Amino acid sequence: MTNIDLVGSSFSSNKPYLFRAIYEWILDNEGTPFLLVDANQPNVQIPFEHVKDGQIILNASPSAIQNWFADNDAISFNTRFSGKPLQIYIPISALLAIYAQENSLGMAFPEAVEQSNHPLEDEKDSQVQSKDNEKSKKKSKVSHLKVIK
Repeated sequence: MTNIDLVGSSFSSNKPYLFRAIYEWILDNEGTPFLLVDANQPNVQIPFEHVKDGQIILNASPSAIQNWFADNDAISFNTRFSGKPLQIYIPISALLAIYAQENSLGMAFPEAVEQSNHPLEDEKDSQVQSKDNEKSKKKSKVSHLKVIK
């Protein structure tokens, strides 16, 4: 049997790759890419006066932005809000979703969850914990009956 470790520490997050693919797909279909951003994440540079419920939606259409840059760590571009020029900086961890304005098709990204180096180790740990719980339940069931001779 082959042992395949797909979650190992040598793998980087697929989020920036999926983001760039969806962004290109939206543009290829002449859509307007909108970014949903968690404004509470560290290092986010956005117009905070437009934040609602801790989030902001940004138009990332090439006609609305300049100096577009997206790598595995962050997205940045220049834009205008209320006529004022502004530098936007979004760490990839703060990106919640990308979708087309026209039809809402796109992708939402799950919140980052810390994973172990190997999924089977997590499964083994949970099996060991459930066995330990069963043993402790059996031990805690002390009989209320007394032996009388």
